[in-house]
Amino acid sequence: MILAGELLKKAEALIEQNVHPTVISGGFRMAAQRARDVLEKLAIDVSPEKKEVLLDIAKTAMISKSVSASRELLAKVAVDAVSAVVEKKDGGKWHIDDDNIQVVKKQGGSMDDTQMIAGIIVDKEAVHAAMPKRVEKAKIALVDSAMEVKKTEIDAKIEITDPSQLHAFLEEEENMLKKMVEIVTKSGASVLFCQKGIDDLAQHYLSKKGVYAVRRVKKSDMEKLAKATGANLVTKLDDLSSRDLGVASLVEEKKIAEDRMTFVTGCKNPKAVSVLIRGGTEHVIDEIDRSLNDAISVVSVAVEDGKLVPGGGSTATELALKLRDYAASVGGREQIAIDAFASALEVVPTALAENAGLDPIDVLIELRKAHKAGKSAAGINVFSGKVTDMKKEKVLEPLRVGKQGISSATDAAVMILRIDDVIASKGDGGGKGGPKMPDMGEGGFD
Repeated sequence: MILAGELLKKAEALIEQNVHPTVISGGFRMAAQRARDVLEKLAIDVSPEKKEVLLDIAKTAMISKSVSASRELLAKVAVDAVSAVVEKKDGGKWHIDDDNIQVVKKQGGSMDDTQMIAGIIVDKEAVHAAMPKRVEKAKIALVDSAMEVKKTEIDAKIEITDPSQLHAFLEEEENMLKKMVEIVTKSGASVLFCQKGIDDLAQHYLSKKGVYAVRRVKKSDMEKLAKATGANLVTKLDDLSSRDLGVASLVEEKKIAEDRMTFVTGCKNPKAVSVLIRGGTEHVIDEIDRSLNDAISVVSVAVEDGKLVPGGGSTATELALKLRDYAASVGGREQIAIDAFASALEVVPTALAENAGLDPIDVLIELRKAHKAGKSAAGINVFSGKVTDMKKEKVLEPLRVGKQGISSATDAAVMILRIDDVIASKGDGGGKGGPKMPDMGEGGFD
């Protein structure tokens, strides 16, 4: 947003000098492409194994937020979560699906109680009070069908003329439920997660067999459980066998704040994990959630692209320097627009300096001097107010963030530049004020 605003400010000055918007747009596009190419050359390689570097990226994303006091812990949570779900796709590229990181927010406790769990948290408790509250070396069954006696699909009327008929009717219902429970126990399952309902009688039989059962689990949670435990999601209970079961070293019911939840932990190679966020108030929890989301996102894109760049305004200053050299080599009026683009990029270190209470002009002079001397990673240390090496300061950000910022700002600025005129409508009421429609003559709208 800052860059787009500055580009339009520079464009306005050029329009006043009778430079046509099309020329400015063309120059901005050329400058943006060159800036992206230079960014690629400035980028430093990073891999999922470089945990220390990934931690620095996560901390950089959180340092300006209200959770910065706990950034060490939260950065570790973010990096651990991303490292657990990272997968190699065809072609050897890394891929991270953010949906495999489940975030559960629970009020109460301290921000420092936030933790990453190598497994899944299900926001449900055991269906029966007599069920075990802790199952070690659990074998987990995931079932997508109801453990209830089905109602007939058509309206049926059953006439009972004898008490023994009623008894037989109820007994058959009971046998059907017993059979369902037997299928679960025969498979060797000690924990059952059911996406639909579990009949009261079935709950009773399951508790007698020592099976920990949870009902009405969300579909998204079932999918994450399948990825974390290696279990197959069974849609027809009769098909359940030992091959469909997943494993976890511990399944237990815990009370967090006022709610009882099921923790499935100690999964060997979980491809889905959970982050439990704790905080004193709802506002604090939401703030932690936003900050963690940022940290997880930047770590994810850094791992996927395998590239990062130094922050602290160093990259923007280096790009401005390189674009000024490039502008001099470009013929025609576009070079004026490229030069303006280079100056607009310096709004990044200027804004940083202003936010840190520093003199932006002094800082910009220092930065330009350092970059002219070949220090491409020189940026602003907002704490000391000095220009220092951002690699040594460990202020790092993903390459994709910089490239996306330049592309989005350029697209927004060019789109607005290409608007020739704005016609405001008076509205239905024909209220006072509002510009009169211009006389378009015979030509109509241009």
